[in-house]
Amino acid sequence: MMELKICCPWWGHEHLDIAVFCEKIKMAGYDGIDCWIPGEPAVKHRLFDALQRHELLLVSHQHQAHGAGFDDFKASFRHYLQWSAEGNPILINSHTGRDFFSFRQNLELIDIAQEFSEKHGVPVLHETHRGRLGFSPGHLKEYIDARPGLAITADFSHWVCVTESFLENFSETLQEAIGHTRHVHARVGYEEGPQVPDPRAPEWQFAVDRFLHWWDKIVLSRKQAGASMIGFTTEFGPPPYMPVIPFTRQPVADQFVINCYMKDLLRDRYKDIGSPSHPV
Repeated sequence: MMELKICCPWWGHEHLDIAVFCEKIKMAGYDGIDCWIPGEPAVKHRLFDALQRHELLLVSHQHQAHGAGFDDFKASFRHYLQWSAEGNPILINSHTGRDFFSFRQNLELIDIAQEFSEKHGVPVLHETHRGRLGFSPGHLKEYIDARPGLAITADFSHWVCVTESFLENFSETLQEAIGHTRHVHARVGYEEGPQVPDPRAPEWQFAVDRFLHWWDKIVLSRKQAGASMIGFTTEFGPPPYMPVIPFTRQPVADQFVINCYMKDLLRDRYKDIGSPSHPV
């Protein structure tokens, strides 16, 4: 029977004590947290203690790898994969490579991540993120063709923004990507940006419906594959992802409230996911 697990991002809430934030998301009905491993030892230990106390899952976020050249980036990538494996995460969500690295260079990073996963028993998923190796449907397809076992975190809001479309011209590649998805970043984008201002607003219902259609296919794909779990992170972000009111710099909506809305929407939509008769 497949279970639905929903995580909340720490992104946008860094001003809160991380132990307090863990308690907050537990009370809100989340199953886990999606965050990078803190660099400060005291904060890291508070996170790990809070995860145990509140029985929360950890999706570890590797976005820190850096370097002006490929060799520097590769060394940094190795380091931060190791760093991200602390705390017993269920997976590492990775911002892998750069859009300006060559195909062979990014492929080398994929192979490093695969070797790391096999050695440490932690899945490394490559997010479909702007500026990274999977920034567009066409580019990701090249890597899937070269590495059929490639596992991804699907954040199709980036693809919608990059292609300025709802992927009408990429149906075959989209279906292939769905089959390689192991985790979902549940943010709704549109043709001119990676995040609609408020998914509750009726003028954005068409975009929400399109993303729900894609997420239904991901859930069905994982269910047919016999997976025991499908994970979502409700990843609506703070400014500048969240639009602000001119001159005041006030966000147009509350990030945490929106993410809780998405959590409840997903929880209701997939509430009987383990049932053989569930429609998706």
